[in-house]
Amino acid sequence: VQLVESGGGLVQAGGSLRLSCAASGYTFTKYAMAWFRQAPGKEREFVATISWSGGSTSYADSVKGRFTISRDNAQNTVYLQMNSLKPVDTAVYYCASHARLYGDYVSLGEYIYWGQGTQVTVSS
Repeated sequence: VQLVESGGGLVQAGGSLRLSCAASGYTFTKYAMAWFRQAPGKEREFVATISWSGGSTSYADSVKGRFTISRDNAQNTVYLQMNSLKPVDTAVYYCASHARLYGDYVSLGEYIYWGQGTQVTVSS
């Protein structure tokens, strides 16, 4: 399993970014995917998740209404569209793949495959 994130960068508060995560080495279309983030000095936290089919999603309260997770199973890619960014969104963002075939997308403890992360910095 290989997951490669891209799309991070520096943006002003109120701006937008779209993160991408390209998956390879396994049958991407059969696994739920998620985004997590880790800010300096803090533990990694859940951001958003999407079912293997793309039909169901779930978000952390802190990003609900601002972020949108989606996937393109033909391209083996999961996205995170981030709008109305705030300085508190500054973190390294990681995509993750669920451990089980057709696994429950809201079972956050079962995301065991991780990318290397991409830095998102939001200036005030």
